Amino acid sequence: MSVLVSLIVMLGMLVIVPAGLRLIDAAGLAAIRRTWPLFAVPGAVALWLPRSATATVLAAVYALGTLVLAAQAPRRLARTRSLAPAEIAVLTALVTPSVAGVALVAERSGQELFGFSLPILALTVPHFHFAGFAAALVAGLVCRASAGPTGRFAALSVPLGTLLVLAGYFLDDWAELLGALVLTAGMWAVALLTWRDIRTGGRGGLTRNPLTRDPLTRDRLTRGLLAVSAAVLVVTMLLALSWALGEATGLPHPTLTWMAATHGLGNALGFALCSVLARQRLKETAP
Repeated sequence: MSVLVSLIVMLGMLVIVPAGLRLIDAAGLAAIRRTWPLFAVPGAVALWLPRSATATVLAAVYALGTLVLAAQAPRRLARTRSLAPAEIAVLTALVTPSVAGVALVAERSGQELFGFSLPILALTVPHFHFAGFAAALVAGLVCRASAGPTGRFAALSVPLGTLLVLAGYFLDDWAELLGALVLTAGMWAVALLTWRDIRTGGRGGLTRNPLTRDPLTRDRLTRGLLAVSAAVLVVTMLLALSWALGEATGLPHPTLTWMAATHGLGNALGFALCSVLARQRLKETAP
């Protein structure tokens, strides 16, 4: 499991976060986008070293980058003075990698943090790259494409669900189950709106011009990426619910190894990577 989790985390560090940042229109992020590899590469190297002082220092470099990114959230809020649902989702995306960064430092140093075991800390790192950063960012983009209540629900419930899951780490399994329910509802709303965009010709939150009047009508790759990202969420979030329900009730449920190989890998490749790539293609061709 450790090899698979490390590969998933590397994808988040080196691909998903920098690509996702390019989808956020903010002048203040330009410097972070340029310098992100200086933080992400040491963090990726730390994943493959034995727990040691060297691995801890490299992880701390990455954590510093995530904290610099998180510092952009209050600056953005001060500039926009907006707590619209889409903005809340974007602010969440800016902050959540720092949770992963702190967890990585603790795990690479071999020190339990707040009573959490090293395996749980190791899984916290990918969770807050994908359920935190990628999911919140995509929910915010989707919300901007939809003026209706479903879009607002997605943009609010994904950050709330992520926060409740984090709170469940400190409280109990039932609180974590509640977080999983809210997060699943939000992710399914994202999937529903994404699929609606594919059918009606929306552009995933980047512009309201319909695809039927745009060269992207012929871009099957972008449509395919969006379709995969929506379909994958149906299965992966069911797995998340089954695991959280089993933890809370004692009912049979997938092991952490199985969850990493299914829920984790599916969300990383099927949802996050496909979503970010599709929306990057849409942004590059937007009028």
